[in-house]
Amino acid sequence: MHKTVELLDASDARKKISEQEAAAHGNLSAPAHRAWGSLLLSHAHWTARIEKRLNELGALSLESYDVLLILSYAPNCRLKMGELYDAVTLSRSGLTRLVDRLERDNLVRREVCSNDRRSFEAILTDEGEAERARCWPIYAEILAEEFACYFSDSDANELTRLLERPLKGEHIKP
Repeated sequence: MHKTVELLDASDARKKISEQEAAAHGNLSAPAHRAWGSLLLSHAHWTARIEKRLNELGALSLESYDVLLILSYAPNCRLKMGELYDAVTLSRSGLTRLVDRLERDNLVRREVCSNDRRSFEAILTDEGEAERARCWPIYAEILAEEFACYFSDSDANELTRLLERPLKGEHIKP
């Protein structure tokens, strides 16, 4: 059974934020403020639930899977560490520690970049690709049960469009 989460309007402190108060902080409207809070709360809610289930089933963490997936799509399954950093939601030190663990588990290896001796590349190993492939059905099932069940395909397409707008630099206001 899913526990429901009351979003921003559940907090008396957040209820007090009115259109006027939000507008007093520059161009931030109350709906935009609420959307931001809902995005943060939803992310925290879903990642915690999904991470717990993945752990129970012995699957890779969300962050580990993300790194392996990104490397699997990269040319020759390799990226400079800086490029990998740009593609994930970890700090540089967090990514370094994660790649250390993945390397220790033989899921990735690091090599000095051939055209820039100051940089390292993370390279997906055959074991890393096999582990990513093993975990995909687990991920798909958990994502369907914990996330996708709340959205029609049309909703999901709209949510994707809206969330990708800033990533594409598509502003709605001049």
